Amino acid sequence: MKYKEIVTVISQEQIATGIYSMWIQTKDIAKDAVPGQFISIYCKEGSRILPRPISICEVDKEADTLRIVYRVVGKGTDEFSKFSVGETTQVVGPLGNGYTLENRTALLIAGGVGIPPMLETAKALNFMGVKVFTVCGYRNNELFLKEDLEKYSTVIIATDDGSVGTKGTVIDAIKESGVEADVIYSCGPTPMLRAVKQYAIENDIICQISLEEKMACGIGACLACVCKSKEVDDHSQVHTKRICADGPVFYAQEVEL
Repeated sequence: MKYKEIVTVISQEQIATGIYSMWIQTKDIAKDAVPGQFISIYCKEGSRILPRPISICEVDKEADTLRIVYRVVGKGTDEFSKFSVGETTQVVGPLGNGYTLENRTALLIAGGVGIPPMLETAKALNFMGVKVFTVCGYRNNELFLKEDLEKYSTVIIATDDGSVGTKGTVIDAIKESGVEADVIYSCGPTPMLRAVKQYAIENDIICQISLEEKMACGIGACLACVCKSKEVDDHSQVHTKRICADGPVFYAQEVEL
């Protein structure tokens, strides 16, 4: 179930260049959220009508709070980065379909702002007693959320510049570390997800991927955020799926990248 609420900012901090972490107080959104879902946040500036979708990074169901970690990429997210403690704004969520968590050794693979949703995923799997490995791809040595992820998983790092861990891609880091798992959960840019899907196929591993896409309505009505699918969509009657409503998480074999 999704809710439209006025939420309150309870903390805000910059954790890397252009990357911010914000905890918000909700009424019902946090208690219903599952790993892999997102929220849509409305700007307070009147000219920016459409909400901005941001993945859920962490949830505290007892306190009814949730955390988002986001990159400033435009006027909307820049406005969010200036929110102060006690400030309120309108949010819709939780939205989309999250990961289907399995009680088998898990490999979480993420890059850039695909890393935040891995935290709640790792936490939930760890609570289930699952052994978790997390492979994160960063641009450089600004390893945001690394220490948080280490509470729930074994973390392996790849960096573009080679400043930390493996120099190269997340797939390079997986091969270098020799890590093995039964299920893959992944989130990040499309080129990375394409490589993850291929790796999963080659190694016969179940793979769930979370797609990143610009969204308008966020609830599946406008068909602005679609991806190619192998099956005909019940809503559009063509070979597409709506990332906001049918996803953002899909089994890798369901979609074309």
